[in-house]
Amino acid sequence: MLSAVIFFMVIAASPFSWAQTKIRVNWGAVSGAMSGLWVTYEEGLFKKNGLEAELIHIPSTSRAIQSMLAGEIHFSTADALTTIQAVLSGADVVMVAAGVNRFVFSLMARPEIKRVSDLRGKKIGITRVGSSTHTATLHVLAKAGLSPGDYTLLPLLEVPNILTALLAGQIDAGVLSPPTNSRAKKASLVELVNLATDGPEFPSTTIASTRSYIKANEDATRRVVRAYAEAIYLFKTNRQIGMKVLQKYTRVKEPEILEDTYNQFREVLDAVPYVSKEGVATLLASVAEKEPKARQLKLDDLMDMRLVAELEREGFFKKLWEK
Repeated sequence: MLSAVIFFMVIAASPFSWAQTKIRVNWGAVSGAMSGLWVTYEEGLFKKNGLEAELIHIPSTSRAIQSMLAGEIHFSTADALTTIQAVLSGADVVMVAAGVNRFVFSLMARPEIKRVSDLRGKKIGITRVGSSTHTATLHVLAKAGLSPGDYTLLPLLEVPNILTALLAGQIDAGVLSPPTNSRAKKASLVELVNLATDGPEFPSTTIASTRSYIKANEDATRRVVRAYAEAIYLFKTNRQIGMKVLQKYTRVKEPEILEDTYNQFREVLDAVPYVSKEGVATLLASVAEKEPKARQLKLDDLMDMRLVAELEREGFFKKLWEK
């Protein structure tokens, strides 16, 4: 009888045994950059870490941040630039882990366009103003010496819509992420720039929450980061798992496009998901040119890497990668 009592006391004491912590998690784009979250959900890693997660899709960081501030979701993918702008506006948002510290985009154009400079006077598709596709487009065009008045940007809501508009001749160019850039290459569109290899270090996808939620739910946040980190490991080391989530969420059926998408993101997802300090610092400096109050922001105002660092000190990543 005593042993039975002890057994039930142990079970009751286990943080993952009974009622799991409910969380709502958002992924923001039809892009392999979301693969970490997709694997976390599909492979049961939220449940493994005592979390009952609802996975939802709200396109664009700005809308997702509004939902987090309203308490409608607890975690979301977010690009660093929009996060900086939100913090400057007084938003209680912070990045807790990295997704991708590069722009995993290709600037694709119609066949008659051979160089970025050829886009003067042309129409260029983005998802939304303030999105990472918008930021990437501005970076490439500015580097080529084009000013905002030299072209027209058309918001088309989702990356696949940009490809549709390109193929229909409604726009001349657009920034596309995998798998859409793979489809664009297959359709004989021209890749003007591959930002994953030729672009700057830029935290284009991070995992964000609000400081108020983290303060009240630090253990739940710790478990989210742990689950997400293990998911990245699975994605990078298990091709079958990676291809399966990409096929489900991007709805890619063509084997060669699926393979290309997996290979692109396998290379850019960081095994230890620290948000790039260099990338955020560069963004801060850029924002400060137009918003002087951005000079008062410190990296710690934007990113909280305590939980990733804690996992690293515990040897979590070392154990994973030594399997």
